[in-house]
Amino acid sequence: MLSALADALDGSGPAILPLDPSLPAPALEAALRAFTPSAIETIEGTSPSGYPAAPQAGQVGADVAVVIATSGSTGVPKGVQLTASALTASAAASLRRIGAQPGDRWLCCLPTFHISGIGVLVRSLLSGSDPVITGQLSPDLIAASGCVHVSLVPTQMRRLLEAGCRPGPVKTVLLGGAATSAGLVADAREAGWRIVTTYGMSETCGGCVYDGVPLDGVSVATDTDGRISIGGPVLFSGYRLRPDLTKAVLRDGWFRTADLGELRDDGQLVVRGRADDVINSGGEKVVPGEVEAVLGTSEYVADVVVVGVPDPEWGELVTAFVIPADAARPPDLGRLRANVREALSARAAPRKLVVVPEFPLLASGKPDRAALRALAAGDG
Repeated sequence: MLSALADALDGSGPAILPLDPSLPAPALEAALRAFTPSAIETIEGTSPSGYPAAPQAGQVGADVAVVIATSGSTGVPKGVQLTASALTASAAASLRRIGAQPGDRWLCCLPTFHISGIGVLVRSLLSGSDPVITGQLSPDLIAASGCVHVSLVPTQMRRLLEAGCRPGPVKTVLLGGAATSAGLVADAREAGWRIVTTYGMSETCGGCVYDGVPLDGVSVATDTDGRISIGGPVLFSGYRLRPDLTKAVLRDGWFRTADLGELRDDGQLVVRGRADDVINSGGEKVVPGEVEAVLGTSEYVADVVVVGVPDPEWGELVTAFVIPADAARPPDLGRLRANVREALSARAAPRKLVVVPEFPLLASGKPDRAALRALAAGDG
């Protein structure tokens, strides 16, 4: 993967479409039919894909280096086309922001078929260092890796803290990929970790806003509805073979995201959550991310995800899935409701609490909200 990515970035090789090797055969076939790569490369070798492009498909743009397969929020397969210039601009801006030095090694423990893992590889190539690539993450690995920087999702960071892991040689943790609670960040920093929270998506080459501040060259704006738009050299060039989807979100140099947020007077971006995750309860719109932020401040809560579950009376029931800080002392729904009422509103207060040991996760490491909704709806 690293060699193929390097060739794609410098133009000596073709654009690559990294796919999850554990995909079931029907899902793999659907991806190949949707994006029509010319060849398939595995550890056994390279062979023709057997899925010729439609006559109108054409080739990817000359500068496209990577196509990331993502279903986004709609479940419709999309191929996010990322140019070499966008990927290198993103990586260079990231390295500058965290003060990385040439030769600094990166620990890559995120899937390289997602933008988070690809981003680590691009930063390594620009740093002139070989990354440590692993599918496992443990305190022993952190200590023995010799890596200076690592990119993690919140679930990974929480598990390291629970295991009593110290930073060791790691100087920087880029923490993103999913909403990060203030409590988790505070606990990690108290344990000695240097945490930099990130916000971004495949269409922006991953994180493009660090600790609320856009990377150099990146612009952020919000419209009257609170929808976040992003501009700058890190933007994707379009969706593979889907000009209709591209036109809907990419225009005049701006990418209109599916996220809600606000810009503070000091220029910092506060992300409220996804527009399509908004819960309509009793006629009032509730943003799960805002409720999660409040609940995450409770000493009894290690992590939390809030979802809406269909309800005949309220339309949707605000439901909180909580991983307790101490399994022997689970949080009390009444106290959590009071916290949310004081900070937000009575309608935003969760009406149902489900205590779980772990969240179901997507391959990207994000909580699987659809699985949680199904669990809550079925009282499973």
